[in-house]
Amino acid sequence: MKRILLLSCFLMSLGCREAPKEEPLSSDIEVPKPQYTLSADRNHNKFSRAIPPQLEVTDGSVIEVFTLEATGGQLTINSTLEDFHKVDMDQVHTLTGPIYVQGASPGDVLAVEILDLEPGDWGWTGMGPDFGFLAGDSEAEGFKTFPLDRENNLVRFSEEVVIPLKPFLGVIGVAPDTEEMLVTFPPRANGGNMDDPNMAVGVTVYLPVFVEGALLSLGDSHAVQGLGEVVGTAVECDMRAVVRLQVIKDKQITEPQYETDDYYATTGYGTTIDEAAKKATQYMIEHISTTYDMSEGDAYMLCSLIGDLKIAEVVDVPHMLVTMHIPKSVFKN
Repeated sequence: MKRILLLSCFLMSLGCREAPKEEPLSSDIEVPKPQYTLSADRNHNKFSRAIPPQLEVTDGSVIEVFTLEATGGQLTINSTLEDFHKVDMDQVHTLTGPIYVQGASPGDVLAVEILDLEPGDWGWTGMGPDFGFLAGDSEAEGFKTFPLDRENNLVRFSEEVVIPLKPFLGVIGVAPDTEEMLVTFPPRANGGNMDDPNMAVGVTVYLPVFVEGALLSLGDSHAVQGLGEVVGTAVECDMRAVVRLQVIKDKQITEPQYETDDYYATTGYGTTIDEAAKKATQYMIEHISTTYDMSEGDAYMLCSLIGDLKIAEVVDVPHMLVTMHIPKSVFKN
């Protein structure tokens, strides 16, 4: 009886606690004034070295970039499921850019430091039986639009469900070394449609450079998305992004990587989760071994102890993206 009374008191204390308050959308970090601005009408929807740059910037520049929601303006807050079905997929994704970065050459790494992200006033989410992780297994379809409560950092999914905003850019990619016009849907070695919600404010994304000037493009902006993006869409929205671009000459990577003050992450894409996870693990072994002067065997063992494999997305066919995160704190001593 005593144990039951104690449990009851504990549960009552939980119920009386004040509900957690949402974090403000903007960070306390002062955002530097942009040196360049690129408007959302300077856009394209393929990846290729043949797409001419819309802006040329110096190494180390801070740039303000405006992006459109994934359909490039085909949908509005008043759109319906019928409008969603009529979307011209040849215009998806509408990307702002490319941006030519002076000094970037093949073999270099382009660091994209995400300084600020401001979603637009509204967003949408859609799903259908022909796409998404359960395509072929589910006949569900639907479409919702949402006003974005930027003051309180919330999107109201329904009367009962309220979700904190966590804006990020679904597409961060440089041009591949090809004249072919590649569709933007799958992530590749050049980055692109990685749909990783961890690539938010405070993250620096590292991209391998394949062509002169790197030719960076940004887009597919999301107000919030879960890891996996299982229906194939997030809360798709317009975005104002502020990024700092820096060329790194003494770093070599095969696929994108990223970091914060607290952790380092590698990414791996593949046609299966197994393939993608193995690549992310192999890249992390290389990173630890090189960065911390450690044998590959010890680095592999360490990945098992502190490495967290995360599924970033499973819907951007034919590729899936898996990441591995490691905390930096274990290396401080």
